[in-house]
Order: sequence, then C-alpha cells, then structure tokens
Amino acid sequence: MPQDPYSDHLDKCPANYQPLSPLPFLERAAFVYPHLVAIIHGKQRFTYAELYARARRLASALAGRGIGPGDTVTVMLANTPPMIEVHYGVPMTGAVLHSLNTRLDAAILAFQLDHANSKVVICDREFAVVMKAALAQAKVKPLVIDYDDAEFPQTPERLSSIEYEQFLATGDAAFEWRRPDDEWEALALNYTSGTTGNPKGVVYSHRGAALMCYGNVISAGMGKHPVYLWTLPMFHCNGWCFPWTLSLAAGTHVCLRWVRAKAMYDAIAEHKVTHLCGAPIVMSTLLNAKADEKRPLPHRVEFVTAAAPPPEAVLAAMADAGFNVVHVYGLTEVYGPAVVNEWHAEWDALPSAERAAKKARQGVRYPALEDLTVMDPLTMTRVPADGETLGEVMFRGNIVMKGYLKNGAATDEAFAGGWFHSGDLGVLHADGYIQLKDRSKDIIISGGENISSIEVEDVLYKHPAVAACAVVGKADEKWGETPCAFIELKPGAQTTKDEIIAHCRAGLAAYKCPRHVVFTELPKTSTGKIQKYVLRETAKGV
Repeated sequence: MPQDPYSDHLDKCPANYQPLSPLPFLERAAFVYPHLVAIIHGKQRFTYAELYARARRLASALAGRGIGPGDTVTVMLANTPPMIEVHYGVPMTGAVLHSLNTRLDAAILAFQLDHANSKVVICDREFAVVMKAALAQAKVKPLVIDYDDAEFPQTPERLSSIEYEQFLATGDAAFEWRRPDDEWEALALNYTSGTTGNPKGVVYSHRGAALMCYGNVISAGMGKHPVYLWTLPMFHCNGWCFPWTLSLAAGTHVCLRWVRAKAMYDAIAEHKVTHLCGAPIVMSTLLNAKADEKRPLPHRVEFVTAAAPPPEAVLAAMADAGFNVVHVYGLTEVYGPAVVNEWHAEWDALPSAERAAKKARQGVRYPALEDLTVMDPLTMTRVPADGETLGEVMFRGNIVMKGYLKNGAATDEAFAGGWFHSGDLGVLHADGYIQLKDRSKDIIISGGENISSIEVEDVLYKHPAVAACAVVGKADEKWGETPCAFIELKPGAQTTKDEIIAHCRAGLAAYKCPRHVVFTELPKTSTGKIQKYVLRETAKGV
C-alpha cells in the first residue's frame, strides 16, 4: 500500500501537541489581564494576577504536605473565593478535587470521604458541625483546614488549628505547577445522589472540562469579560465547569454565600452582572422578591436554568424583570448541562401554545458533545423521530465522564453499546430536539437537587408504624418538585404527618424529607408491585 503522505514525518511533538486542560486558562488570563478583577466577595477584590498567585500558593502548600497525583483533596465550601481557588490549586499538584454537597448529612459525607480516600479536607466553618460528625464516622484521617470567611463570620466550632489563609501563606506564589502529562488524567470527582445504594463517584478528565468550558462560552453567549453571579452551587458538577470557564473568557466571579433576593438584585445592579445559572427556585426567589428588595437591572441578564422547563408564565415574568432564560439539561455524568434548548427567532411568532410546546423540550446537544439521541436500550436503535415513541436518552462524546470511581460494573453498564445511558426516558422530535417524559430511576428534582425516592422510602420503612410506602414527586411552584410520601400503616398502628416528617429529619438531609404525607392503601399490581404512576396522578390533587 502507498504510504500516507499526511502521516509521514507529521508526528505529535511538544511543539504541536499539548494535553487539553482548563488550568492554562487562568495562566493566560493572569498574563493578559493581570489587573482585571477576577473575584468579588463582599468588600474583597482579587485580580487575575492575585488569583493565579493564590492558586499557586495553594498548590505549593499542598505539595509541601505530600499531595500529588492520585491523591484526593476534599472541600466543603460555599460559593466563596477559596472554592474558585481550589479548582485550580488542587489539580495544579496533580491531585483530584472532590467537592462535597454542603446539604448532605454526616453519614453520606463520611461515605464519600472514605470512598474517595480523602487526604485533605478544607471546610468552611459554617459547615463545621456536620463535618465534625462526618470525620468522626469516617475511617480516613485527612489533614483538616478551616476556612474563616472574614465577610461572613461563622460558628465558633473549629475542626483544625490550621486556617486557610495561614495555610496559603506557607506556599510559594511562583510554584512551578504540574501540567497533566495526559489530558485523560482525572481532574475532579463528584458524587451522584445515590439513587440505588451508595452514591457513585463520577470522575471528570482535564480534556472533558476544557472542552466543556468552550461549550459554556458559546451556549451561554458569554463573549469577553462576562460578569457571573454565583447562585449555582460550585459543588454541583463543579459549578457546571464555570469556575474554569470564567478564566477562559476573562470574566469576573461575583460570589454569593447565600441565595437571597436582595443580595442577588444588589449584586446584579452594583456589579453589572451579565450571567447567572440556577434552578427554578432561583427564578422564584427573584420574581417573588419584595418591592424594597428589587433593583433596576443595568441591562438584560442571561439566566441559564436546568431541571424542568419553566412554564410560559414564568418565562414571561422573567423577561419583564429583565432576564433572558436559556433552558439546559444534563447530568453529573456529563459535566452538568450537555443539552440546550437552542431557540430559533422565528419561534417567537408562533401562537402561545405552540411556543410553549417548543420551550418544553430539552433541546439539542451542546457544542462540545458529539452525539445525543433517544434509543431503545435493548436493541440500541434510535427511536422514530415522531415525538411519541419513548426511549432512553443517550449521550456520546468528550464531555461524558471517565467513569465511576472504583466501580467497573456500574461503568460498564452505563457505557453499554458505546453510549452513556442516562436512565431518563424521552422522545425524539422530527427536528432532532429531545424531550424528557419520565425518569426511569424515580428521581425527584427539588430546587435543582436530585432526591432519590428509594433513599427516602428506606428511611420511612424504619418507622415502626409503616407497613408499606412510596415516595413520588409533587409539582411545586417554588421548588419544581417536592417529595410526597404515601404510607400504608401496619394493622392497629397509628402515627401523624408531623411524626413521620420528624422521623425523616432524623435520618435525612432536610431537603430530602417529604413535604406531603398521605396515609392510604397503596395501589399495587397483581404481583404486589406498588404502582407509582397512579400515585403521581394522585399527588397532583394532594
């Protein structure tokens, strides 16, 4: 065979090939825009030069404690400057960043610490009480570092004699940080909500995160120097990769510890915020703010939201308030949003019902995703694009996770047939847009957080009066969905709604506890299986 002339002497070398990573985005931003404000937090301001120096100090200090490739650094932080700094400083050592969901209970936190084999824990003192309990239950004994937020003093509880700023002071701002030898190296670790059994550890690569950043800039319409308000928790899918994306676009992070209406309007007005992301609860908070909490917006603000598509009335109210809403969909396993409802200008002229039908769809693949479709999971063939035939939503591309940490069986199952199986059921429309119809794993999405119905049911079954139970999602104007528990009591047993909720609060994070409790005989199939689809309909009238 003749030799391919395009292969002869055209090999990869350091001059023409470097592993993809989001870390150089910060290096470039600090070089080009050293005096541009990178972070705003209360009265604090950090330029890009300062952010880069602080990230390198953190990396140096961690390396000085023996942290390097293969190690896990765990953080329990709010949306504050250190949470941005760890997204760079931790992987600059070659270690993997593991961000904890600050709303979880001690038992789940302890499981994650052990499963990740955490070597270091950096904890905001707001969460010191639950972290203290988690560390007591965990087998690992990591180095613990406290973070004192000077802008918002927290609980007097301390976990360590080492404070974050003191720790940073031991590092070198000129530290020669480690660039990945291979873009496939692990960058971050995030855990699923544990829909069946323990949560699974989702591993992100440098390559996937870097490409996701480019996708974010395009899909969110960022342009250069965006001003981004942190309402989306950075612990959730690494803030959809926006901690790295902002450096790519040389933007400004506006930190927000607590999502409150007045704080959001003040930040948007004072700092001229251009973009923010959040669950439907954030929209509700903005729209339902008191008159004295609202501020005139300096310009139209881009609001990227996930979870259920916002109703037409909510979209109209957001537009009137000065926000343009972009609807996205994704999972932890695809770095956050990997599907976007790309809007066509001509759809604005459609009748209200037709326009609402277009908005109800999840959309098409992100620019960084190679393929998205709906398939029959048994035959692995695409369903007809008729908007009616149900199948499983599947993803393929570089922004799909590396796999599940220490769980080869679950990884193989998720990637069966060369596609990532989302577990979500949907349809494929004639124009290629997908639309979700149900969730095969019975996930309840409340305020942007995934709640496993199985986990809540497991706690309910531990109540001595409960014979059988089922938990489904009930539509909620504020939260999107909230858990609704249907309970069949044991013969002669008695209990109350308040007792059931108190029982759940003792074993679950507060947001996972049922808001509604119905005592009834549960509908079952001939084989004794509880018919949840019947209960979902019943919940609408509760």
